[in-house]
Amino acid sequence: MKKKVKIERAVIIQEIQDYCVIIFGLILYALGWTGFLLPNGITTGGVTGIGAIVFFATKIPVALTYFCINGVLLTISIKIFGFKFSIKTIINVLILTFLLSFFQLIIKEPLVKGEPFMSCILGGVLCGMGLGLVFNFKGSTGGTDIIALLINRYRNISIGKGLLICDLLIICSSYFVFQSIEKIVYGLVVMGVTSYTVDMVLNGARQSVQFFIFSDKSDEIAKKVIEQAHRGCTLLNGTGCYTKNPVKVVVVMAKKTESVTIFRIVKNIDPNAFISQSSVIGVYGNGFDQIKV
Repeated sequence: MKKKVKIERAVIIQEIQDYCVIIFGLILYALGWTGFLLPNGITTGGVTGIGAIVFFATKIPVALTYFCINGVLLTISIKIFGFKFSIKTIINVLILTFLLSFFQLIIKEPLVKGEPFMSCILGGVLCGMGLGLVFNFKGSTGGTDIIALLINRYRNISIGKGLLICDLLIICSSYFVFQSIEKIVYGLVVMGVTSYTVDMVLNGARQSVQFFIFSDKSDEIAKKVIEQAHRGCTLLNGTGCYTKNPVKVVVVMAKKTESVTIFRIVKNIDPNAFISQSSVIGVYGNGFDQIKV
């Protein structure tokens, strides 16, 4: 019983730590928008981009438009995907709404004056770093992510293409406000820099890894990996060369983003376990890539 309480407490503490990183990512994202993009009249994709266009046209705060649009999208998302799927997104939307309002109140001028292109780069990097941290810890900012998921659910269009289409339409629509091709180019630059930065943050985490876990509690570890990490395991029978004692080895294939989860599971069950982790070139089959010939 005490062990179960200890594990549950560790899970709660870890959730709090994860949310701290997500909040830090949201702060970077909000700062990139309000400190570099909005003061220079630059917009890009996403619901925040729509909020920026509405702000430039009507002076309605970005946070208000962002909150209202996400409110509608999240209502649809809850009905289609369920409340459990949307709960983290709802929390993140509320936090980002507050952050956008706060920073827009205190930042009245560009943090880099007279350098719109440099603001594009710096704003894109901050937004990309923020989104990368949020995505890395399984968070979401809602918006066009939900639209892309809905398109993917009912049409044979990938989520990536859905996001690209939405972002391009939002950026190009800024022409009706600014009557400037230059602003569209700036928006495309921001989109490119943001996407590249997100990939840089997530790139290493997208790789697959292989675990060999040596422990006297291998059955319990394998059970928890299946339940919590949602990854299949294989138990291999072995013999210790020095001790000649029989040993079971847990073999797990996982995404690199799931490495921390697996390490936590093992540490909570058997802190003295021996673990070997290695990167693999490719993993094909159920839960990974399709077999390529």
